[in-house]
Amino acid sequence: MSRNALRRLAALAALACVGFFASSAAADSIENYRTVSDQRLQSPEPENWLMIRRTYNGWGYSPLSQINRDNVKNLVPVWLFSTGVTEGHESPPIVNNGVMFISTPQAQVIALDAKSGKELWRYRKQLPEDLFQLHPTNRGVALYGDRVYVTTTDAHLIALEAKTGKVAWDRTVSDYKSGYYMTCAPLIVKGKVIVGTSGGEYGVRGFVAAFDAANGEPLWKTFTIPGTGEPGNETWPGDSWKHGGAPAWMTGNYDPQLNLVYWGTGNPGPWPPNVRKGDNLYATSVLAIDPETGKIKAYHQYQWNDAWDWDEVRAPLIIDIDKGGQVVKELVHSGRDGYLWQFERRSDKISYLSAQPFVYQNVFTNLDPETGRPQYDSRRIFSSTSSASFCPSLWGGDDWALEAYSPKTGYLYIPVNENLCSKLEGKLGPYEAGQLFIGADISKNLAYVREGADHIGELQAWDLKNNRKVWTHVFPKSQNFGGILATGGNVIFMGGTNDRMFRAFDAETGDVLWEQPTNSGVVAPPAAYEVDGVEYIAVQSGWGVDPQRVQDIFNKDYPQYRGVVPQGGVVWAFALRK
Repeated sequence: MSRNALRRLAALAALACVGFFASSAAADSIENYRTVSDQRLQSPEPENWLMIRRTYNGWGYSPLSQINRDNVKNLVPVWLFSTGVTEGHESPPIVNNGVMFISTPQAQVIALDAKSGKELWRYRKQLPEDLFQLHPTNRGVALYGDRVYVTTTDAHLIALEAKTGKVAWDRTVSDYKSGYYMTCAPLIVKGKVIVGTSGGEYGVRGFVAAFDAANGEPLWKTFTIPGTGEPGNETWPGDSWKHGGAPAWMTGNYDPQLNLVYWGTGNPGPWPPNVRKGDNLYATSVLAIDPETGKIKAYHQYQWNDAWDWDEVRAPLIIDIDKGGQVVKELVHSGRDGYLWQFERRSDKISYLSAQPFVYQNVFTNLDPETGRPQYDSRRIFSSTSSASFCPSLWGGDDWALEAYSPKTGYLYIPVNENLCSKLEGKLGPYEAGQLFIGADISKNLAYVREGADHIGELQAWDLKNNRKVWTHVFPKSQNFGGILATGGNVIFMGGTNDRMFRAFDAETGDVLWEQPTNSGVVAPPAAYEVDGVEYIAVQSGWGVDPQRVQDIFNKDYPQYRGVVPQGGVVWAFALRK
């Protein structure tokens, strides 16, 4: 299909959606919806993609292999669908029995025929007029029973009837006027809808909470910062814990064998560490949470007294790895701090195994060999009255873009930003509810390119069995903010770059096997599914939020990385040419 033909197809898709954009009611009812049970979530069929990473372990892996590294060059677009909104489209398509569900910025959920792209229904929440959206995006929906669950940027959790899009219940999780908001996909565990809150830059106190899937009733609420009298509160001086951030703004992973949910937490606030001296538990950590009670059973803190806005909100992947004939139950995390972390997971403990940098990092001077606790170069720590430069940048080696793991290769695939650094300068004002409480001058130096660098974006593959990097694909003129899909056909799919390309890579070598220009930049993770014996690869293209903010810096200061990336969300579905 020629580029002109694709442009015409995209234009037609956009026009087709105009009439539906303002609606919040169903267009068509879904007749043959298949109920999503606990068993199906634990063991999804190969043809379906029932949660944001398909499986509880967070791998982002599909066993489908009809599309493989030999024939992926024959992949063509088979349908497109315009969402009708701009900004960052970060949610993967969720597919159940031939029905696709996507979420978009501005609190939309859309149900589509996964074979044809026909709109079946659309829901759009009316957001408050006074709501300021620091991150105007949504990272996906969850399915359970005959309902679809979604969070919103005004801190609501909503259950929709999967067949019609009608609201089953709408629960206020927290007060958006205090700075709380939500972008994560919910996690469903045994009839509980588990969510985390955003808002660390507003001086909130982060938490993870569970609700009854049937009626939305609150079940438990676990703060990510311990209060007065709770273990760990002593790591926050004075009343700093009340507005210390530590948001939980991305979805956790779940280990059914240990019956533990693993959830990542964000940076402490405000950013200058001298105003909250101490370890600041449980910021920049992974928490092991009992899904029945909400009790924290174990944790590991990546950075104590974080001074670099290094949220570690992506939950680690749950992987059992054969090392020398011994299977180790691991947690694996490619950190915003630029380190690849590996832990052993147990019912009551998270034990440090190893960590090594996957990008240039000049903050850590040493890691304790027993605990992994880092020591810092004091020159890289800013304060409320001083400045400091550090690498990687506050967007990190790997920010929110989701990595993937393939059991066929044993490789972890990481979307990487190398050679990107930051300089922070203290500028502390008083706390005011609902207002930014950052403590730094964010008008300058949030990102700069390290001297002598010849690229930024990378896709890396790591052999977890032998703890070694096996290949790197470099993007010479772009950052990389693309979520990753790994498949049984030994193909890796990813966008993430400012040239608007969606690409397929050889999972074993990193060679580019296929690429397709899209209407915008692809930052969402792709999904693979099958309908009537045909395998499809689907992804949302829609540039915005952090990739756009980094691009604005490049366009101002770095001509070698300049680019204009048009916004506008479009779902692309690909299959092999017949």
